Amino acid sequence: MSLDGSLRLDGIDEIVAHLIEHDITGMYVLGSTGEGASLTFEERCLVAERFVASANGRIPVIIQCGSESLRQSNQLAAHAQTIGADAVSAVSPVYFKPDCIQTLVASMKEIASGAPDLPFYYYHIPAATGVHLSMVDFLKYGGDQIANLRGIKFTSPNVHELQTCIDYSQDRFEILWGQDESLYCGLIAGVQAAVGSTYNFAPVIYQQLMRAFSNGDLDSVRHLQSRSQAIVNAFVPYGPRAAQKAMMSMIGIDCGPSRLPIASLTPNRYEELRQDLHAIGFFDWIQESVPVESVG
Repeated sequence: MSLDGSLRLDGIDEIVAHLIEHDITGMYVLGSTGEGASLTFEERCLVAERFVASANGRIPVIIQCGSESLRQSNQLAAHAQTIGADAVSAVSPVYFKPDCIQTLVASMKEIASGAPDLPFYYYHIPAATGVHLSMVDFLKYGGDQIANLRGIKFTSPNVHELQTCIDYSQDRFEILWGQDESLYCGLIAGVQAAVGSTYNFAPVIYQQLMRAFSNGDLDSVRHLQSRSQAIVNAFVPYGPRAAQKAMMSMIGIDCGPSRLPIASLTPNRYEELRQDLHAIGFFDWIQESVPVESVG
């Protein structure tokens, strides 16, 4: 975003290069952190096009297409398929909320049908949408109704429901864990992949955590997850969306300001956040590349 609130599309190339350089294995575009809900239809198309073009097949791109208009979301999904995205996803409408599983599935079916050749992931984030419906029931009913349903981006602290979804899914569906600050809970429950905002600026912490989990080194897992939680606890009081944009700037990736109704940090708040992050060791942690066995 430019200072005047317009899109700065060339900045996307820098983000993509940064993620690939740090061994990120997929991109989820125009979600909560990407402020997709604050962009116009045309802007969302431009952003999606630039991410797909910049990735150029080097890293999978999932385009989030949810909006308050199911017809518009269907068109965004169709556009994503046309430009060569690897998958599409959608959050539920939040003003007129689906009030039962059948309505939620019918709504997601309308969106997913816009990109019938692409995998579709429902974006489950009840804290933001207020849609508190059973995700196991969604998989059961949606699996029969949505031909290209591939899984769920599960952004909820309900680990019991997460594990139930994973147990039900077997090899049919993929559950992507969306709670950065409790990645280890998702791994224990059986997730194989995660989508999160803090992976943009602290990937090494999570890569080490996942490696430690694979090695059975639970002491290092807990140590690294504590670092993640310290980071989240430091920036959330500043407003998570604006703060994370500021943190990207602090590591050299200028994402610009946020768009209202998300207020950008003032210069004073920006510096206060930097000091808080420095105090917990954030800038040292994200530079580490030591073997996980020596962590802790």
